[in-house]
Amino acid sequence: MDDLPQEVKQLLLKAAENWENTDLSEHYIEQALHQAGDNLDVLIGAYRFFFYKNKPTIALTIAKKVLNIIQESEKLPIEWSQLHLILANRQDESLIRLYINAYAAQGFILAKLGQLEAAKLITQRVKEIDHHRESCATTVFDVLTATPDQDD
Repeated sequence: MDDLPQEVKQLLLKAAENWENTDLSEHYIEQALHQAGDNLDVLIGAYRFFFYKNKPTIALTIAKKVLNIIQESEKLPIEWSQLHLILANRQDESLIRLYINAYAAQGFILAKLGQLEAAKLITQRVKEIDHHRESCATTVFDVLTATPDQDD
């Protein structure tokens, strides 16, 4: 976040200060997104913002953008059969952790949107490699796969 222009930082600060006024805070977030371009800190903050403001479709679009940026910059394969080994072996790297967290967030958002099978698939994948439970994937997967009569 240190590499952000002061103007973008001010927009994000204004968005936080105006959290209760969704229209105004959203306006500031959109301006920050426009000015920051593909800055991952701003994109991650934005998908979280839209998720908590109950705008999961926008949050999903931005989370996917984060995944695409990291996938391109790290030259990650698209196929899970190749990708999961790379993610598991490199999860101590900050960009890979961001990727895993954005992928887990995608699963969480898909669950919120009612796309349960896609959400289960993603959260199961992340659960398999996220041994430190740094993302929400294990919890979301467990909720999605619990039987109605399970007592937890």
